[in-house]
Amino acid sequence: MKKSTFLYFLLIVFQLAAAQPKVKLFPLKDVRLLSGAFQQAQNTDKQYLLALDADKLLSPYLREAGLSPKAESYGNWENTGLDGHIGGHYVSALDLMLASTGDKEIEKRFDYMISELKRCQDHLGTGYLGGVPGGVSLWNDVAAGKIQAGSFDLNKKWVPLYNIHKIYAGLRDAWLHTGNLVAKEMLINMSEWFVKLVQNLTDEQIQTMLRSEHGGLNEVFADVAVITGDAKYLKLAHQFSHQYLLQPLLKKEDKLTGMHANTQIPKVIGFKRIAEVENKTEVKSLLLCETLESFVFIITDW
Repeated sequence: MKKSTFLYFLLIVFQLAAAQPKVKLFPLKDVRLLSGAFQQAQNTDKQYLLALDADKLLSPYLREAGLSPKAESYGNWENTGLDGHIGGHYVSALDLMLASTGDKEIEKRFDYMISELKRCQDHLGTGYLGGVPGGVSLWNDVAAGKIQAGSFDLNKKWVPLYNIHKIYAGLRDAWLHTGNLVAKEMLINMSEWFVKLVQNLTDEQIQTMLRSEHGGLNEVFADVAVITGDAKYLKLAHQFSHQYLLQPLLKKEDKLTGMHANTQIPKVIGFKRIAEVENKTEVKSLLLCETLESFVFIITDW
């Protein structure tokens, strides 16, 4: 299939999806794969998850909580500034696999990750949880209004908002897919920490902070609003919606040329999630069709 044909096909799929009535997916725990290629792929994934060293992934969290790590961190991005972000992904992967299989080894690994992360959060005592190097000092500066943001840095740290989004998402997924009450409590405590973190900041200061890649924080906060029924988290979701990207899209203006797509797409998913929570149908349709249309044209030169 030619690239242009594929892109137009992709666009049509997105538009049709927006026009369809709501559907509800089966919970993962209600579906099991039978013998075949898909189950083989699932088993391969399970073995990979179990081959990873949980203590290495937990090391940044323990260090930043003032506790003694049980192993050295993994290398590369995990010990050069983006420390801890894979741990968040790992929690999501474990809870998805647990919900999909009920596997006892995965359950044991998942429970261990949650218990150790809770130990870190409890030891800090503020609700914060993260592996960002020097994170406690960084967030104290942010709370005091000391904010310097670039595309991939915040106060000279490597995308710390993007980093902590991964553990937010991991805890959210743990609650949604496994019903783990400890993860739910940790998620709410971490969200409450964030409310307090930015309570004295102006909207302008927050928007300045959002110049730095921040994943889908707005989506997570909208999810927490649904989980808790507390509107303050929906307010937080709005505060962490990047207006520099959102406003042109709402006006159907294509300002996306040259922008880092991997940074922008999670923001748009978050815009759509907020619209779903608030039942703003016209915004949902616009963001799913018009925005993704723009992103399709962005990648035509891959």
